Amino acid sequence: MIIKRIARQCLLAAALVVSCTSVLAMDSLKIALIPSEDSRAMLRQTEALMDQLSKKLDTKVTGFVATDYNGVIEALRAGHVDIAYLGPFSYVKATEVADVEAFAVAETKKAGSVAYHSQIIARAEADDINELKDLKGKNVAFVDPTSTSGYVFPMVGLKAESINPTEDFRNVVYTGAHDANILAVKHGRVDAATVADRIVNAAVEKGLIGRDEYKVIWRSSPIPESPMVWRNNLPEESKKRIREAFLSMESVQFGDQGIVNRYMPTNDDAYDIVRKAAKM
Repeated sequence: MIIKRIARQCLLAAALVVSCTSVLAMDSLKIALIPSEDSRAMLRQTEALMDQLSKKLDTKVTGFVATDYNGVIEALRAGHVDIAYLGPFSYVKATEVADVEAFAVAETKKAGSVAYHSQIIARAEADDINELKDLKGKNVAFVDPTSTSGYVFPMVGLKAESINPTEDFRNVVYTGAHDANILAVKHGRVDAATVADRIVNAAVEKGLIGRDEYKVIWRSSPIPESPMVWRNNLPEESKKRIREAFLSMESVQFGDQGIVNRYMPTNDDAYDIVRKAAKM
């Protein structure tokens, strides 16, 4: 009887430890964000979502913008953050070095879908730049080597036209952010630059650049939206609550995505198209 009673006590203690671990895991939630735009702007534009998450999960939610895309991947790998907002390609790269998985994707108000496009823009007054072949001998800005719309998909488009940036462009620069690319074109620091369509649209609304100051010389096929990603070693109960919190949100502003109509479930398979583009 004594042995049985000790066994029951041990099982109860083990159950309490598991329960406490799950609760402690949700004492706070840390979110990392890719630097799609200026870090201060990104944080300001995520406040509404952070506040809603905090209320829905009844826990403290904090976010930070990494200095580059790889910084977010490293934060996930090292367990410094619980979930992250990643670009499609940076998510694919993250799965190669960390045990992470996409769980939700935004349907943005502007697109009305869970996809967006990459573009290459030039100054509107540049009469000698109207298509990709006109970029030869020019100064061109990319965002980051792990940016989906700022590098990967534009490179696929350039390769299809037999254009090699390292050989055919006068200079190639990496600004680290889409809004920096937009300003580089506006102020004539480069002849053309890559950018996500929704980010340049948002820049127009903010007055960062006028619609008549640039032109689109190339546009990609649809790209699956940037996902919300979690570490797979989070407690299952925590992941369930996080997913439910995101899927219950409506009309909330979030970062460079603008107003999000709603979040929808997603999974790793949805980003196979990005993996194929990266291989090309």
